[in-house]
Amino acid sequence: MSGAEDRLEGLRLIRDSVAAIVPQGGDLQRIRALRFVEPGFDRAVWREMAELGWIGLRVPEAEGGAGLGMAELCAVAEGLGAGLAPEPLVSVAVIAPMLPPDWREAVLTGDKIVLPAWQEKANHFSPPLAGGAGGGVPGQNPAIPLSTKKLFIHMAAGADAFLVSTPTGLALVPRDAPGLTLDLDRAQDGGHFGTLTLTGAPAIPLAGHIPLDEAALATAAYLLGVMDRAFAMTLDYLRTRQQFGRAIGSFQALQHRCADLRIQVALTRAAVESAAATWDARGPSPLASAAVSRAKSRAAEAAMLVTRQAIQLHGGIGYTDEADIGLYLRKAMVLANLYGGAAAHRARYAALVPEQDE
Repeated sequence: MSGAEDRLEGLRLIRDSVAAIVPQGGDLQRIRALRFVEPGFDRAVWREMAELGWIGLRVPEAEGGAGLGMAELCAVAEGLGAGLAPEPLVSVAVIAPMLPPDWREAVLTGDKIVLPAWQEKANHFSPPLAGGAGGGVPGQNPAIPLSTKKLFIHMAAGADAFLVSTPTGLALVPRDAPGLTLDLDRAQDGGHFGTLTLTGAPAIPLAGHIPLDEAALATAAYLLGVMDRAFAMTLDYLRTRQQFGRAIGSFQALQHRCADLRIQVALTRAAVESAAATWDARGPSPLASAAVSRAKSRAAEAAMLVTRQAIQLHGGIGYTDEADIGLYLRKAMVLANLYGGAAAHRARYAALVPEQDE
């Protein structure tokens, strides 16, 4: 096999492994049972994900990870989206390489969960294009007092520590640190967001920055999985629902609507795969960041469109909480703005790509 063929085979095996742990069709009983409870996900499933190496996909092999690219992480994220998995794998996987060795080892085994805390206002997304400076050497830095407030930390109740962005780099703050307050707000999908307030909390300074571009791209892949599965469920429903003696999927008006939705899914997949390939080939750069913003903007808007249309195409039953299709819309509503919404990424794309090159 060529290198390209080997990678395609690897991506196929990753997708198969995700489907084995996170069912991507049928019974969503596990997902329903985890709604509106803390921490909102299953630690046993989390450890299975760790055993399969998903958390360490972006961690270099020399540091105990798999050393793989964004294409592989996006393949995992898409599978998680198809199964509506609430486990915060995307957020943890992208920051795992930034952690000091002792914390990184505990995270890779699934024993600890560290979540990024970076956002200070709504509708905001402005990561650096290259590695951040400052912070010191992992494992050799004395704790410093840190006071700040971070918003919209997804699934924060399950965190054992937070990786906090600061003007000079990063800071690791354990959940039980004095001076730390965490307030939770319920989200539409049954999960939650946390508001982290630090008042002189002891924090370990670290070098670097939170890789928000990677988190945004993997979230776009998750949304791709959400909309793709919602569309497949809708097609199945249209094939079986009978009206006037025939399946409603045979009605031309509904076929036209489904064709439009299929195009939205296909365009989103192309944008996500292109962005992942660009990032893996070039690394952090204006071109790669523009591709990420294009993918996240499209995924956010397309996921909302496809899942809303899926509800309508299911008819009255689609609006009930008992209908599984509604869970996909709820998930899209929550994740569309995570790591930057469509408007923020459109503005960033426009700033990164000169008009004459469009």
